[in-house]
Amino acid sequence: MSASSPDTDAGELRAVVADDSVLLRDGLIRLLAEAGIEVVAAVGDAEELLRAVDEHDPDMAIIDVRMPPTHTDEGIRAAITLRSARPDLAVLVLSQYVEERYAAELLAGDTAGVGYLLKDRVVDVAEFLATVRRIAGGGSAVDSEVVSQILQRSRKRSELDRLSPREREVLAALAEGLSNKGIGDKLVISQGAVEKHISNVFTKLDFEPGDHAHRRVLAVLRYLNST
Repeated sequence: MSASSPDTDAGELRAVVADDSVLLRDGLIRLLAEAGIEVVAAVGDAEELLRAVDEHDPDMAIIDVRMPPTHTDEGIRAAITLRSARPDLAVLVLSQYVEERYAAELLAGDTAGVGYLLKDRVVDVAEFLATVRRIAGGGSAVDSEVVSQILQRSRKRSELDRLSPREREVLAALAEGLSNKGIGDKLVISQGAVEKHISNVFTKLDFEPGDHAHRRVLAVLRYLNST
């Protein structure tokens, strides 16, 4: 875990907890209550979270990434919305995994009062509670694995930045599963031009010469991982 700002006594801290798992939510409520942190609302989805924050005006929100209805990224998108509307609201995201795209957006601006921790890596209750208070006091805490995955995604995107606009179009067409002829028809270019662009893509993405079909698959995976 990487962190900034010393531990801060947040005083009578008021928090909203958002997690669709009843067991995890109730456990977190008890843990916070025992530490003298008042949970003014506990909810199970992002819409309820936004309403609860508007209603109770808490000091911080502790939010799970995955919540209904799709159980994908509703929680972290709500966290970004809250930080945009309420810069003074401390936000701690707790997750089973790293949602790189939105995590990067959440952490791109002022990280004072922002935290992103992986649930499986929170192993010490006292340290966790100290982190909660530090974030509420204007500090930050970001799991090192979150940082690593964001940087990895950034590197992948920078690799694609090497491609020309036409090469990116060809790579996008490859990702659609089009043949060389299909790419040529779609982009209105000759098959020779398609082959040249594909060769350039392989070179710029640092794929070693070898099986052409294998490099096509690698190129498509690189593209999909960056979007």
